[in-house]
Amino acid sequence: MARLMLSLDGQVLAEYNMTKERYTIGRLPDNDVRIDNGAVSGHHALVINILDDSFLEDLNSTNGTYVNGKLIKKHALQHGDVITIGHHQLRFADQDAGDSDPDEFEKTMVLRAGRASEHSEEQVSDAVQKAQEAAAASLPEQEISIPHPDSVAPAAPAAAPAAAAAPEPVAAATIPPPAASGGLPRAKLQVISGKFAGKELELTKALTTLGRPGVQVAAVTRRAEGFYVVNVDSGKDGRFPEVNGSPIGPQARRLHDNDVIELAGVKMTFFLI
Repeated sequence: MARLMLSLDGQVLAEYNMTKERYTIGRLPDNDVRIDNGAVSGHHALVINILDDSFLEDLNSTNGTYVNGKLIKKHALQHGDVITIGHHQLRFADQDAGDSDPDEFEKTMVLRAGRASEHSEEQVSDAVQKAQEAAAASLPEQEISIPHPDSVAPAAPAAAPAAAAAPEPVAAATIPPPAASGGLPRAKLQVISGKFAGKELELTKALTTLGRPGVQVAAVTRRAEGFYVVNVDSGKDGRFPEVNGSPIGPQARRLHDNDVIELAGVKMTFFLI
């Protein structure tokens, strides 16, 4: 059975089992899914269920209807699709589509030590270093420091202040690595396209390498101030991974809640949890 899960700012507000043929979504009380917010039209969108398929249609709303970050007029819903209406999100879940092997996505897309070749491991390290250098060159007032995939460098001991010396100006502020994992943010990726649609991966490591060697590989780094994605291997086509439809380029790109990442032909939504 398909379901719609209504949320705002990451908090689930309601769930709707799709047992009827038609579901209207809007601000007025006569809607099946009511969203009482000024950014939502009176009758904003419509979901039509035909046998095992569900279709979303925008009802000429004022602010539009978005699926996975893209403006739509009509859309055939797939398991894991995230519908944005005003400030709210509706996640479409199809139980039948989510019943495949939960580990298959990780086996296919998540690169671990031992699976990736030595050349790939070197590429990860080089990409992280180049991203840090590129960030420092373009943003001299704030250098983004990304941890090495194998370890986190210990903080340097504080030097004793000189009594008469004036403080020297700081050209670039490097954010130190956290001492413990307790204060780090939590996030996950949810696949929204292809046969793995609906699969989720929690980002618990300092660096998670994703993709397919020779096609496209990227690394997601977990920092105290947030998560970043950096290109590792652009493959034969030389294409960078995309965030919200735009190539990330050679620098590290900070990820925000509901960002859509496209990597090696797979689209994933980034969620803070």
